Amino acid sequence: MATTGEKLKERIKELTCLYEVTSIIVNCDYNQLETSLEAIVDCLKKAMRYDQYAFVSLSCDQYHISSDQNIPELVSLKSSIKVFNEVDGHIIVGYPKDNYSSRDFLKEELTLLKNVSLAIGNLLEKKQIRENELAIKRQVERADRLNILGEITAGIAHELNTPLANILGFAELLRNNMTEENAIRDLDKIVDSAIFSREVVKKLMFFTCEMPQQMAELTINPIIKNVLNLLDPSFKKNRVKYILSFNNDAIQLKADSIQLTQVLFNLIMNALYFSPPNATITIKVKELTNDVKISISDEGSGISKINEEKIFQPFFTTKPVGEGSGLGLSVVHGIVKSHKGQIVYTPNTPKGATFVVHFPKL
Repeated sequence: MATTGEKLKERIKELTCLYEVTSIIVNCDYNQLETSLEAIVDCLKKAMRYDQYAFVSLSCDQYHISSDQNIPELVSLKSSIKVFNEVDGHIIVGYPKDNYSSRDFLKEELTLLKNVSLAIGNLLEKKQIRENELAIKRQVERADRLNILGEITAGIAHELNTPLANILGFAELLRNNMTEENAIRDLDKIVDSAIFSREVVKKLMFFTCEMPQQMAELTINPIIKNVLNLLDPSFKKNRVKYILSFNNDAIQLKADSIQLTQVLFNLIMNALYFSPPNATITIKVKELTNDVKISISDEGSGISKINEEKIFQPFFTTKPVGEGSGLGLSVVHGIVKSHKGQIVYTPNTPKGATFVVHFPKL
């Protein structure tokens, strides 16, 4: 039986442990949470009655920390770690079963263990709250950037339309009056560049939703088939196949047919661009209760984690210089948003990318 002096010594160890754990949590760097948890495990080990022979194991979230590498069979105390009232892990403290029994634990040690578990649960809750706040902040900042950029690009698009029309018109007029072949070739380059620039402006208009919408009840099946027929030469050239499936032979939704075609064309073209030879692009169209789900999957290299948040940003592209303006997915995002829909990216299995678009039916 423990003497009064021994009991006092144990109370001091327990209070010291609680103080140190509190200090660790207050000064915790959430980017190095594992280091803080290791320090807590060390504090808890020192607070045990027979600290030289004590073993401590902590498991929570994605962390698994032990005071020693090799832990023998133990007689132990265990306390659950709860995060937002859900069990997320546990702490175990114990002694080797060969030399100790449950009578060697003090009742105050179980109280200490529960208090430390509660403190760790609070720490993990704060970490989750902080991560959620940062994620929301990033979303708000991205939305603000897109809104500002939308206003800027709308102004740029309007300003560029007139001079581009003049360049194109006068270049075609000069070409009709020219007989010298070199001059005609140069004028053809000017015309082609002006047409390309006009298409970029058109994409900017789509992105900022400045293009007027002609909303109507549409049957989506023939629209997708028409897009695939247009792209059939590209599929054959790249030696890529496609699989198209519908869960209903006449799926209908309310949309602008031109803008819907633009969405499908851009997404399928992207899938085609990143598909290796002999790959298959899978296009699935499902009519759900309140919306229509379109998923387009390829077998390309996919999108890296670092780029996932950037793919819908204007002028961001992973294509080589000169092969993409970085407006395709921005245009798609703008059109889908203007239809009160949603577009998300998910990795394809085992490799590639999948874009899923939800259009509301009404």
